[in-house]
Amino acid sequence: MIWEIILAISIIYTIAIALLTVIALKGPTLGDQVLAIDTITYATVVLMVLFSVFFKEPILTVVAIPLALWIYALDIYVAKYLEKGDLGA
Repeated sequence: MIWEIILAISIIYTIAIALLTVIALKGPTLGDQVLAIDTITYATVVLMVLFSVFFKEPILTVVAIPLALWIYALDIYVAKYLEKGDLGA
């Protein structure tokens, strides 16, 4: 039962990632594109954790955590760029 639920959630997240890729490529503004890329990355992290449970491979969870932290750092740099116009220290 739990495996069918994990599979269904994985399919939904995969469809969402595909739709968000279109927004990331053709988004009306830079902010929309950045938000779509963030959502894609966080959905990928969720998928990696689901696959970690499904395949009983804990290393996928270990890889997912730094990925989420990198996208958070990207958010900070993009917000700084949009606010001030440069990425200086």
